[in-house]
Amino acid sequence: MEKTKVLFVSQEITPYLPETEMSAIGRYLPQGIQEKGKEIRTFMPRYGCINERRNQLHEVIRLSGMNLIIDDTDHPLIIKVASIQAARMQVYFIDNEDYFHRKEILLDENGDAFEDNDERAIFFARGVLETVKKLRWAPDVVHCQGWFTGLVPLYLKKSFNEDPLFTDTKVVFSMYDDEFSTKFSSRFREKSIIEGVSQEDVSILEDASYVALHKLAIDQSDALIMGSPQINAEVMAYAVASGKPFLEYKNKDEYVLAYSELYDELVAE
Repeated sequence: MEKTKVLFVSQEITPYLPETEMSAIGRYLPQGIQEKGKEIRTFMPRYGCINERRNQLHEVIRLSGMNLIIDDTDHPLIIKVASIQAARMQVYFIDNEDYFHRKEILLDENGDAFEDNDERAIFFARGVLETVKKLRWAPDVVHCQGWFTGLVPLYLKKSFNEDPLFTDTKVVFSMYDDEFSTKFSSRFREKSIIEGVSQEDVSILEDASYVALHKLAIDQSDALIMGSPQINAEVMAYAVASGKPFLEYKNKDEYVLAYSELYDELVAE
């Protein structure tokens, strides 16, 4: 029997970023799932604060070089990779000079979201899926972690769903206590539309808020996870009301087994 393949799309992974609840799960969950006999791939953004030399990142030439058009502008997609030796796992990084060569991660020094975070999230989501296509690797489950991954479920279900690599892929979305109040660009909805995505599919982004992006991700996912002990109350209520498989918060001793069993249930459907 073939191994179940799980693609992790993570907003944060330690040791590349400081350890937080989300970055620790981004680091240890893939290792735990791999140790349970599943095949994994892991992606995160190459934020400007990540020290390439210290972390031994290098560009993967055969995967780089594509241009992604966002709002009528070409943005080169650069793919880098590094290894976490202790876990025997690689991490792929989505890079672009315009979007990721700044020292802060997603919020500026005043705690406000960057004005182009909508385009950065679009670029990241599309970059991950285009790279997985180039790898010719068909994931059974795609697990998205954090709001910055919120467009991946939409693109998988509406734009990449005709590709044989993704036709049977199940999507899991983890929600965290990473809320911010700044609105995205008023043109977020318009810019998020790519081939296969209709105006109606992204109508909820008219609001261009943290909560609206979560609702979109919930709508397009197959299962949902409460990644933090506390999350936004409106997001929580929307997730529960969706009727989709929903895992409440699991601590660090519980989550690997619980998530692995969830993947198995989804794949078996």
